[in-house]
Amino acid sequence: MTLKDTISTEYKIALKTQNKTKISTYRLILSSIKDLDIVNRSGPNKKDTDDEDIKKLLKKMVKQRAESIEIYKKNNRNDLLEIEQSEYDILISFLPKQIGEEDVKKICLETIAKIGANSIKDMGRVMGELKKQYSDEIDFAKAGTLLKELLNNR
Repeated sequence: MTLKDTISTEYKIALKTQNKTKISTYRLILSSIKDLDIVNRSGPNKKDTDDEDIKKLLKKMVKQRAESIEIYKKNNRNDLLEIEQSEYDILISFLPKQIGEEDVKKICLETIAKIGANSIKDMGRVMGELKKQYSDEIDFAKAGTLLKELLNNR
């Protein structure tokens, strides 16, 4: 079953249970996938939308929700915070489980040793290797900050 099919199935279940938050979130996801389908079918590089495209879309949506959550926390907007948090939770459920911060640090150290990185100049090589092996499991914004810290201390 593709990711799109899974989301569609969850949407139908939400309609039956009349869960308004889930219904609106799934509609948002499905309409974004349709937009992505249109973009992928038009233009010079025509292709079908696959699970990887949908994962990228979901990651982008998760990032947007995370930024909104931070803003709402700072401004004490608990009403909007609850909505964004529930959307965030639904979106994150379709993505692979993220590796914890301690494990990311351990993986970064292992990759630095494996490549033989000695300075910040080697950061691109290390990030490239991490993306090859852990593209779905690591938050690369956090990993980049951690790598800078680790490589600057060498």
